[in-house]
Amino acid sequence: MKIDKNKPVILVTNDDGIYATGLRTLIDIMREIGNVLVVAPDKPQSGMGHAVTIISPLRVQKLAEEDGYEEYSCSGTPADCVKLGQKAILGRKPDLIVSGINHGSNSSVNVIYSGTMAAVLEGALENVPSIGFSLNDYSVHADFSKCKPYILSITRNVIGKGLPEYTCLNVNIPSNNGSPIKGIKVVRQAMAFWEEKFDQRMDPQERTYFWLTGVFKNYDTGVDTDEWALHNNYVSVVPVHFDLTSHKTIPLLKDWETGNLN
Repeated sequence: MKIDKNKPVILVTNDDGIYATGLRTLIDIMREIGNVLVVAPDKPQSGMGHAVTIISPLRVQKLAEEDGYEEYSCSGTPADCVKLGQKAILGRKPDLIVSGINHGSNSSVNVIYSGTMAAVLEGALENVPSIGFSLNDYSVHADFSKCKPYILSITRNVIGKGLPEYTCLNVNIPSNNGSPIKGIKVVRQAMAFWEEKFDQRMDPQERTYFWLTGVFKNYDTGVDTDEWALHNNYVSVVPVHFDLTSHKTIPLLKDWETGNLN
């Protein structure tokens, strides 16, 4: 890829697969901003979380190349795509990593399961500014074009102002419910969860199998959360990092400490 040194190098990926409409929209937006390297899964990888491929080879196919642009499909997960894109294809850290636009919300607890967000968390591990974009619309006819002005604004802010070390952004955009988007809110992750159950079924060979189902429940009444923002037609921006330590719990457990127990 012939790179314009006056523009940032942006690595683009997703978890819905290389041909997903959301990815195509994100690519077009990023090409307005910088040089673009696309490395995306060759098939849907939703719900893969931060899985990486270690027991089978990764296969990559180049799909396009022109000045300031290269595109590859990868047989691995979104996290694989980020690792491979940086270390094997680009050969250096990009200036920015973006993932999405996911077909459906990644607000609240969904960030744990999301392949979209695993990709940007992988970027954060490398201390590369990274953003995950999702549209809260599961319709097959979802309109991703409405996301453009918010993606441009947030991306340009990150490029221009940077992010704290080892931090990425989880951005969720409201669905097109007939009301205009009111703006952008920087918020926290809501305490909301899936109430899950397994639907037990029988296949034609009379063997039992299970299908995971569930209902998403928001137990958080705060007006400073991603769920509140989406419900009130704001784009939610949650700063995320990979440190899972419950820092407030450490002092509570200090009296557990002891010396040699022998």
